[in-house]
Amino acid sequence: MSKILNLYRKCLEFPLSFLVKNNPIPQKPIEELELDLEQPIIYILPYTSQTDFVIFRRNCLSVGLPDPIEKNSFNGIDLPRYVFLDEGRHFFKSKGAKAETVDTIKKYLTLHRTFLGLNVQLVPVSVLWGRSPGHEDQSELPKLRLLNGIQKTAAAIWFGRDTFVRFSQALSLRYMIDEYGFNEGMAVKLARVARIHFAKQRISATGPRLPNREAMFNKLLQSPAILSAISDEAKTKKISEEKARKEAYKILDEIAANVNYEGLRLANRFLRLLWNKLYQGIEVENADRVRKLALEGNEIVYIPCHRSHIDYLLLSYLLYHQGLVTPHIAAGINLNFWPIGALFRRGGAFFIRRSFKGNRLYSTIFREYLSELFHRGYSVEFFIEGGRSRTGRLLTPKTGMMSMTLQTLVQGQTRPIAIVPVYIGYEHVIEVDTYAKELRGAEKEKENAGLVLRVIRKLRNLGKGYVNFGEPIKLNNYLNENFPSWKDNCDVERPAWFSQAVDSVSNQVMVNMNKAAAINSMNLTGTVLLSARQRALSKEQLIEQLDSYIRLFKNAPYSQDIIVPEESPEEILTHVLSLERVGIIVEKDNFGEIIRLERNSAVLMTYYRNNIQHLFVLPSLIASIVLHYEAIQKDLILEAVHKIYPFLKSELFLHFSENELNTRIEQIINEFQEQQLIKCSANFVSINRLKVRVLQLWSANVREILQRYYITISILRNSPSISRVALEKESQSVAQRLSVLHGINAPEFFDKAVFSTFIASLKDNGYFDENAVAIGEKLDFITEYLDRMISDEVILTIKSAVDKTD
Repeated sequence: MSKILNLYRKCLEFPLSFLVKNNPIPQKPIEELELDLEQPIIYILPYTSQTDFVIFRRNCLSVGLPDPIEKNSFNGIDLPRYVFLDEGRHFFKSKGAKAETVDTIKKYLTLHRTFLGLNVQLVPVSVLWGRSPGHEDQSELPKLRLLNGIQKTAAAIWFGRDTFVRFSQALSLRYMIDEYGFNEGMAVKLARVARIHFAKQRISATGPRLPNREAMFNKLLQSPAILSAISDEAKTKKISEEKARKEAYKILDEIAANVNYEGLRLANRFLRLLWNKLYQGIEVENADRVRKLALEGNEIVYIPCHRSHIDYLLLSYLLYHQGLVTPHIAAGINLNFWPIGALFRRGGAFFIRRSFKGNRLYSTIFREYLSELFHRGYSVEFFIEGGRSRTGRLLTPKTGMMSMTLQTLVQGQTRPIAIVPVYIGYEHVIEVDTYAKELRGAEKEKENAGLVLRVIRKLRNLGKGYVNFGEPIKLNNYLNENFPSWKDNCDVERPAWFSQAVDSVSNQVMVNMNKAAAINSMNLTGTVLLSARQRALSKEQLIEQLDSYIRLFKNAPYSQDIIVPEESPEEILTHVLSLERVGIIVEKDNFGEIIRLERNSAVLMTYYRNNIQHLFVLPSLIASIVLHYEAIQKDLILEAVHKIYPFLKSELFLHFSENELNTRIEQIINEFQEQQLIKCSANFVSINRLKVRVLQLWSANVREILQRYYITISILRNSPSISRVALEKESQSVAQRLSVLHGINAPEFFDKAVFSTFIASLKDNGYFDENAVAIGEKLDFITEYLDRMISDEVILTIKSAVDKTD
């Protein structure tokens, strides 16, 4: 029988090698699942299928996992390396019976009593043939398994490119024995747990059934909240309720997605071609977090940063290839144009107007639609920044969608909601030229089919893309810890704690997003060149500075989630120079090579620097303090950083608490000392003049931020009772003048929003009295430090401009 079975598998291998592509999830299971290849592995598959086995085996070999056909040997005892959980439909039986599977697992467990150093890893594996969840009006779910031979042949032809092999987290049999002891029923329990795991896995891969759009509309239009809004609309506009109901239906049709699985499959193929054309690779980190949340039954809300229109296409594509359900995506109504709008809608987009303040009917319908998506178990994605960032920084969060999410939870959402912040970064953003024009005053071009075609035609060699799934926020746990009374007064529409909770969760999302930042060749090289006064450095200086940056982020990381390049500084520079339209020029003279950033490209490069500016700001502040004092007590460094840090934290969504700050400062000082940039003795820190150039470039990354703070504080010292609106306006005017006189090319330098954030932070930290008058003593104290860290020339320009505005 074994020979016939092997021959049958050999016959399957040839056609399947053409029809079915290797798609392991995760793509690097050994590293991501932390498998120990020194210890035996036993694979457990959900049901007997020789077709599945051939595909599964090929994927195992492609990622370097042990061959499942071979046996595990223990001092002359040979046991199979794979088992099937259930029989399923099959032609050849081969280890399909449940009793045989349980017996094999029992033998492995018994071996652990004999061999104390043994730790067999039980790895659940399933083959996903297509991912269609079916529709609500279908009598049964699509047959994703238990297919007969003819059905498998058809599935291989139709779904071959969309077949995935999912490797799950390994279960340590040594852990089971040590934790629970050996008993006769343990193998049966493990088989039962595996069956439940595979059921959950199928749901996490396909999601709930797709809705019947018309039936969902009829249900929503009968909800009490929408009926009340329709009635109010009729009274307010003095129209019939029937006409108001038709308007409500029209709004629902404008908003709602119309997901089509075949459309998703076609989009997947198109996007695969697009990424191959655009990028040299997409690096994905921490996707295991999301897979775990899905298996635990969480309702997942993805909140990515918003750099480009590519963001939602990229995220949906990657989630599909991580074996997860693609989300329903909140998209701006500006994207609902022919023919893109219909395609996006089939891919899961639901459209939202930029503003619907004062329109009760629209806001009620949108809120109820979003709540319905949650109740039906669909994952959701929205951009908390509202629009794409034109400066490369995270924008102040817009809390409307977050408010609706929390309302759904408060109103009795049965499944727990988990928010997943997602950092998306690129070495080249396709719209960056357009952003620069808009920041210089050009009007935003309305999205249309012609614009899309023009953009796609120009696309090529954009380097690498990065998607990093940040630390999830489980809403129930977060509210229990920070707002313990949140379950009280649930019948009240907006409880007293609600607004504060919305702001708190929104801010935490931004913080976790920044904790997952990706440092890449482009933003790192751009940061170095923008730190130089003339945006030019010798090749040796540039490489030395890149090395200093990389060493700090590896030895004293901002967080455990950040992505740090593994390449050498020389490889990083070579890669950046290979990219198109980056504006970096190599010139040669008698002394060697000079790397220079073109003047016109400086503004564009600030975009990429700003993606990771939050990672640099604390080391840069410390470098600036030491550099300008030349020698200073460590206690004074701590004092200065503690005074300035609250403003940096608010502006750049930093994650260190006041209690963690001293430890972080010590880490940075120790790393600077290790790199010989500074000298430390007892409680004294001084510069190392041999490495002063590296320290100067470090300090430059915080220079413009401190100058902005100095502008606002100088105006306040001159006019302590100035109104907030006037303070923002005058700060912006002085910053614009300073940028012209001192060649500051960063668009955010005179952005009104950053001054608004700083002024709000001053208020939150007690720099104003109860009459909204600035407290001079506090301002004087922080000015003492800023005076030492800002050049005399800049200070004179600021004071001169402030005197004229007085």
